[in-house]
Amino acid sequence: MMIIIGLGNPGKKYQNTRHNIGFQVIDEFREKNNFPEFRPVKKYNSLISEEIFEGKKVILLKPQTFMNNSGVAVKKITTHYKLPTTNLIIIHDDIDLPLGKIRIIKNRGSAGHKGVESVIKETGTKNFIRFRIGILPEKGKPKNPEKFVLQKFNKKEQEITAEVIKKTVKAIGTLITQGIEKVMNEYNK
Repeated sequence: MMIIIGLGNPGKKYQNTRHNIGFQVIDEFREKNNFPEFRPVKKYNSLISEEIFEGKKVILLKPQTFMNNSGVAVKKITTHYKLPTTNLIIIHDDIDLPLGKIRIIKNRGSAGHKGVESVIKETGTKNFIRFRIGILPEKGKPKNPEKFVLQKFNKKEQEITAEVIKKTVKAIGTLITQGIEKVMNEYNK
């Protein structure tokens, strides 16, 4: 079993913001692979969709705890399923990567991302896979990153993110079917 977690903030106010690109990837993966609609599951503080994908049970999870407390939802579901964190895939925005780039890493620190920090704190480990999706604008890091990540993408950025979302969905499929080494070699360029 694998749990694929898109990090973001719940509610209409945050839809399509830079910080919610993890949710957007999960939504696209669900739709493209014919997973059922998301349903709320209170005991995990999350929206969940589950299906068999390429012969493996896969749970898609969108924590509803707000970004900085994402680890609470992650811990609840991993504890319930007694699942090792090595079976987790976390998808999140990354202000240190240029817009449109993805990096796939495993067993690394949070690099200051509060959602990832929360997951590490709650699970007690950094031993999981992460898909870092770049949101850094061409002009460089903004003066107020906390405000910047809660803003919506402009039209040009939306075109770029639509492509990186498709690429990330494909990469997730490669990870599930062919493993971490293959996906890292293919997509970390």
